[in-house]
Amino acid sequence: MIVDKKTAQKMLAKMMLIRRFEERAAAAYRDGHICGFCHLYIGQEAVVVGAQESFKSGDAVITSYRDHAHMLSCDMTPRGIMAELFGKKSGYSKGKGGSMHMFSIERGFFGGHGIVGAQVPLGTGLALALKMQKKDNIAFTYFGDGACAQGQVYESFNMANLYDLPVLYIIENNGYAMGTAARRHSGDKALYERAHAFDIESCQMDGMDVLKVQEVIAESAEYVRSKKRPFLIEAQTYRYVGHSVSDPGNYMPKEEKQQYKDNDPIGKLSSYMLENGLSSEEEIKAMDNDAKASAKDAYVFAENDDLVSEDELMTDIMEDQNV
Repeated sequence: MIVDKKTAQKMLAKMMLIRRFEERAAAAYRDGHICGFCHLYIGQEAVVVGAQESFKSGDAVITSYRDHAHMLSCDMTPRGIMAELFGKKSGYSKGKGGSMHMFSIERGFFGGHGIVGAQVPLGTGLALALKMQKKDNIAFTYFGDGACAQGQVYESFNMANLYDLPVLYIIENNGYAMGTAARRHSGDKALYERAHAFDIESCQMDGMDVLKVQEVIAESAEYVRSKKRPFLIEAQTYRYVGHSVSDPGNYMPKEEKQQYKDNDPIGKLSSYMLENGLSSEEEIKAMDNDAKASAKDAYVFAENDDLVSEDELMTDIMEDQNV
């Protein structure tokens, strides 16, 4: 696929920001600033960055608990995200949501969700709302290979087909459901084919190549917009780290991990840009330095921000019926 310089540099910069942000988040966890769960996206950057190139104002994005990258791709600020991870007042959920539960309706991000597969019926519901409002928008609904074992996923597929809902389902198949390899938890190797039982068109793509992701998502998103029908994509990707920061990932074979690292999405796009005169080594290094600086700035900001106040802790729990 041929891509222009501006788009290539934008995608590379965003992937670098995600990578460096996640590395800082891991450091913050080790330093004791982040408590509870924290799931990193290192290695999978090409999926969400390539997909967001097809995002239009008014579209909706919803995903699982491995969600920091999706927020950054929606142009939510590193400071706001990191502050939320730290439980600070400037966080997107005022420090009360943590890693798995923050939102930005302004940016079209409807959350990470801690229950495996729970975001799929919610994403389907977002698509139903868009249809009822007669908007020319779609719902990007991400979930993992492990979520494909959940019954609510298939109930959602059935409804999306019956009601012709504008939802783009994206399976981020990183090869592992927590610590269980896909070959051990799935009876079929082609997860995307499961959509066929519900008369939903689907395909499989290389989730380690951001240019291929961009191309496939662009075509699929246009299908959903024009046909007003659901579509499912299985992105074959890989995470270089364990399920969460507390998981060393010892079950992941070293040879397997190295094979994917040799196919790293950031390195692949960098090489493409150099070979096609879309950037210089100095420019690429500068982009990475900017990403490091942004991640460090977010860390320092969150570290110095105030904790959420006790008065704030019990707000946003129940709707005020007197308003």
